[in-house]
Amino acid sequence: MTRNMATLAGFGAVVLWATLALFTTLSGAVPPLQLLAMSFAIGGTLGLIAGARRRGWRSWRQPWPVWALGVGGLFGYHLLYVLALRWAPAVQASLIAYLWPLMIVLLASLGTGLRAHHLIGALIGLAGAALIVTGGQGIALSGEYAIGYATALVAAVFWAGYSVLSRRFAQVPTDAVTGFCLATAALATVAHLALEQTVWPSGTEWMAVVGLGTGPVGLAFFLWDIGVKRGDLPVLGAASYAAPLLSTIVLIAAGQAEATWLIGLASVLITGGAILAARDMLFRRS
Repeated sequence: MTRNMATLAGFGAVVLWATLALFTTLSGAVPPLQLLAMSFAIGGTLGLIAGARRRGWRSWRQPWPVWALGVGGLFGYHLLYVLALRWAPAVQASLIAYLWPLMIVLLASLGTGLRAHHLIGALIGLAGAALIVTGGQGIALSGEYAIGYATALVAAVFWAGYSVLSRRFAQVPTDAVTGFCLATAALATVAHLALEQTVWPSGTEWMAVVGLGTGPVGLAFFLWDIGVKRGDLPVLGAASYAAPLLSTIVLIAAGQAEATWLIGLASVLITGGAILAARDMLFRRS
């Protein structure tokens, strides 16, 4: 697989994550940790079935650092994000947690040299994402929610670290992600039982849960693994700012949100930032 194709595969994960908000909304009153446990269980089971013919489970025989990175990234990020939303207002916590694309650009460029257009593109994308998350109203950070803000920042560090360090284990087959998903499901179940009251979905809510496990909390992580191991990380990091924009567009199409001028402006900023960051890939001379 070429570097450009792997980058596109990683962006496929970003596109799938755009459906996360819609499916979560349609899943009803299922608590977040329970929803994560169910979704990761579905995603891991589907990965197990997809890899059965080639005996993908053999890829689970990895040294403990690989498992620590994989499970720590998937479970650690999602647990910290859920806790951040408990301890701080959703808008501020979400925006802080969404610093991970910028962190990926910075961390991925440490070894190869950070270029100005990578950083500028990521910052422009961050501005567009901020418009989507805040609705153009700005944010006010209060010391009362310092623990929540700090937790959101650590969540961003977890996901950025997982994404960048995965490149050091490029030889690990993507089938190993199945094991990471199943382990994350088990840990999320323990966290749910300790922190939440179980609420089972009903009717069409089950379809939303299956949708989560199939797409944004399933296939997306396998595509992301390909992207971060073989693709252009700075470009992928900058392009990841498209997730909140695409998520908002999906919500609008589903009648769950209204189109505004802010969305149009955010789309220009995010698209422009991604194109700037991907300049080398898009306009590379043969």
